[in-house]
Amino acid sequence: MPKSYSTLALTREGEHVLVVTLNRPEVLNAISTQMGRDWLDLFNGLAADPGELRCIVLTGAGERAFCAGADLKERDGMSVETWRTQHAQFEQAFVALMECPVPMIAAVNGHAYGGGLETALCCDFIYAAKGAKLALSELRLGIMPGGCGTQNLPRAVGERRAKELILTARAFSAEEGASWGLVNKVCEPGKALVDALETARLIAENAPLAVRQAKKSVHYGLQMDLLTGYRFEIEAYNRLVDTEDRREGVRAFNEKRKPSFKGR
Repeated sequence: MPKSYSTLALTREGEHVLVVTLNRPEVLNAISTQMGRDWLDLFNGLAADPGELRCIVLTGAGERAFCAGADLKERDGMSVETWRTQHAQFEQAFVALMECPVPMIAAVNGHAYGGGLETALCCDFIYAAKGAKLALSELRLGIMPGGCGTQNLPRAVGERRAKELILTARAFSAEEGASWGLVNKVCEPGKALVDALETARLIAENAPLAVRQAKKSVHYGLQMDLLTGYRFEIEAYNRLVDTEDRREGVRAFNEKRKPSFKGR
């Protein structure tokens, strides 16, 4: 288990799944300077050494909000220099989320606004509770999305829909998000984490090296033309051929048993 943090609650679900909870429910899990530091440290550490982890579920404390975005009370009266310094740290944190090799599911248990929705978009996919409202609301504050929102949202819903949502700053429902391909599953209230954990366990049953290579291939391949992406895929594929997990998978198939993957 990684070390403890003041703004994040970490819970191990079995040997291979970690639940990371944004843990500032008194301010709807708003992202403070300290939370930025905490998740940068956590996800950089997991990138360097995921250990036995095979899937992460990211959620928020309480049922009202997944994350309300940046902590605007902390930012009230903040100098330009301090704001830019804080945001530079947030930028690193968002990159750490996206670059984490371990698959990550966002269990959006309540509202997700601004940087909260951007945080969810940095995960591999999203399960959201029925009734949750989501928005990239930054333009109402005189700023714009700065947590990869203008990049991840159009990749999820297309350019025209993303422009509409960003430029109007309007909130939309989990159900609307699902109809656009932004949300993978709309869950009953209070069930987003339960449903995400069920999927996390399915992911964790698969060969972890293969899972990480497949995640990397999808993520980076979409930023290339088709044939270049295919070449990247084959490079990722070839790294798996000489692994014990690949040998175990073939043996288990032929012996008609469940494989025991070790990540080697």
